[in-house]
Amino acid sequence: MSYPIIDAWANPLMCLQDGVPEAIRLFEQSHVDLALLTKGCTPADIVALMDASGMSKICLSAWYRPGKVIFSNEQVAEFTRAFPDRFVGIAGVDLLDPVGAVKDIEKYVKEEGFKGVRVVPWLWALPPTDRNYWPLFVKCIELDIPFLTQVGHTGPLCPSEVGRPVPYIDEIALKFPTLKVICGHIGFPWTQEMIGVAWKHPNIYIDTSAYLPKYYPPELVQFANTIGRKKVMFGTNFPQLTWDACVKSANKDIKLRDNVKADFFGGNAARVLKLDIKRSSTKEKL
Repeated sequence: MSYPIIDAWANPLMCLQDGVPEAIRLFEQSHVDLALLTKGCTPADIVALMDASGMSKICLSAWYRPGKVIFSNEQVAEFTRAFPDRFVGIAGVDLLDPVGAVKDIEKYVKEEGFKGVRVVPWLWALPPTDRNYWPLFVKCIELDIPFLTQVGHTGPLCPSEVGRPVPYIDEIALKFPTLKVICGHIGFPWTQEMIGVAWKHPNIYIDTSAYLPKYYPPELVQFANTIGRKKVMFGTNFPQLTWDACVKSANKDIKLRDNVKADFFGGNAARVLKLDIKRSSTKEKL
């Protein structure tokens, strides 16, 4: 059996010491080779790592934080131009400049083919219900692209409250019912809240990034196997977790039904992000 494997949340190999120093502790606890983060691998180097792990596509995110561009939309576009069938551009924005943000979204979606917008709330200390997000939501609805965000506690030493699925994701889904939202990092320790919100709202989804599959909460696996079959997407938070380890663990350590695997590994992400997967399917890597 073959199907595409799509990583819903991957990050550029950026210098975190300068850009996101709060994440160094998380990466150390995850046993990441920190030297890898400073190498600045080329698009071809990343594709080679993907090929070795059976990855079809990865959603590559730009990173912005207050007063600083960590990895720009233009840098992401260099990857998507080099390998348009392998890299899916996810735009970042300056949340405190909503007018400039919507202009950037329009440009990179229409001119460069980006497929979504991601904001990590803890970097801004603002929950998704804050009014600075609202123009982004309207633009995402207009362009028919999803808004991607982080839910759950923060591995970095920053306050976690902004990652609560309830009330924040629930409230924006009520306010913007046609907005597609992909919630990354499972929502732990509020996984049941996240599942409840995804069950309640037709346009809310969960990606599993930042957790090795063997550590997925059992209720999430049950949800993916049953009424949440079309709601849960494979993700890694690369380079925190490697593609090879996550794919192997997903096949070995959790019991997904055979008819669920194709949706989980790539089908759900392809549908929500509107990706062409006809030419990028890959065999299941055991």
